Amino acid sequence: MPAKPLPELVDFARRNSPFYAELYRDLPPRVEHLTQLPLIEQSAFWAANSWPDNRLLTGPLTDAGVYKTGGTSGVPKFSPWSRTEHTDSVTAFGAGLVQAGLKPGHRVANLFWAGELYGGFLYIENALHHAPVDNVRLPVGAAPDAYVAGLIQDFGVDVLAGEPMKLSSVAEHLVKEGKVAERIELLLFGGDLLFADLRPILSRAFPNAAISSIGYASVDAGLVGAPVPGDDVRVHEAFPNRTVVELVDDTTGEPITEQGVPGRVVVTNLFRTLMPILRYPTGDRAEWVDVERGRFRLVGRSTEGARVGTVAMPTEEIRAVLLAHDPEQIISGMQMVQRRWDGKDGLILRLGYTEEPPAGLAGQLVEAVYKARPLYPDDVAADVIHDLVVEWVPRSELVTNPRTGKLQQVIDERPPA
Repeated sequence: MPAKPLPELVDFARRNSPFYAELYRDLPPRVEHLTQLPLIEQSAFWAANSWPDNRLLTGPLTDAGVYKTGGTSGVPKFSPWSRTEHTDSVTAFGAGLVQAGLKPGHRVANLFWAGELYGGFLYIENALHHAPVDNVRLPVGAAPDAYVAGLIQDFGVDVLAGEPMKLSSVAEHLVKEGKVAERIELLLFGGDLLFADLRPILSRAFPNAAISSIGYASVDAGLVGAPVPGDDVRVHEAFPNRTVVELVDDTTGEPITEQGVPGRVVVTNLFRTLMPILRYPTGDRAEWVDVERGRFRLVGRSTEGARVGTVAMPTEEIRAVLLAHDPEQIISGMQMVQRRWDGKDGLILRLGYTEEPPAGLAGQLVEAVYKARPLYPDDVAADVIHDLVVEWVPRSELVTNPRTGKLQQVIDERPPA
């Protein structure tokens, strides 16, 4: 499906979608530039995309596939794609797999989650089918780790594709069995960022494997960015003639054009018309590494982090501090748990391990975090919040989304106000 010029796309959306007609009511008749459009407000967008009284779609749902987002908000978000839109999307995504390292003849085990309208497994399966190089597709799904390990050996698997936590779970199984999978050449991760704390266990189990993003797409925003070859697996580039990626300032909403300045990722899809995506915030943050080529580095979720009292605890900053003070690479996963007891808020750093942590490491990690975030111990001294607590758990006991397998970075267990 060819990309639509922006004026034509906007005109189509406002003529056929009640939601966009209302949103763009005060805009001039012809829109030439993206910055003339307001950013989508997600709660209003998804409130309009409900059934049976849908106000977002531009036409009846007669020939489409429907996915559902795998987030943790508890509010279902259904995302329909027409047949041609879906085919175009997976074809472009499949071409990106070659940039990620897919080679002719590779045998690929697809470990993504399937079922309950979740799109990951089916989307990747279709992308592999439409990839421009021959490949052998092994539709495994969320099978037990022992089964995956056996399949690697028995069927000669070259590539594993899955959520970072699933890949690390298979790796941990192999390590505990005293095995390595030397024949695995490539690990393709998607659905979440692959954090540095998972790399040691992956390297032990798959010593010959390169690691790459499988690409950047989501059920709601659709096609966003292709992986860029290189050591930095967080770098992606917009799909030419299909998507426009903007980075916007968190406060002003103005586009960022300077390299190295983080902002919210906003995407416009140039070929998706059944459910138009026009300046839609993906929920991720990124920074430009090459503005002219549309290359950006993902740096985390825009809303991710804990707040304890008045102290902000961004997940990426805290993770970086912990890993810098873990020379033996004991940590293999982190999540923050917010709790409240004795009338005060507190934060638990739940850290996964595959080998027993040495005595004293927890205290060293707390001191390192305090040094990096001095407001935290200040509020502890003022008796406003509790001391930071480290809780060690086997890596397999870190809490993941039961439907998608994604690691839950922040868990808020505080009672309702």
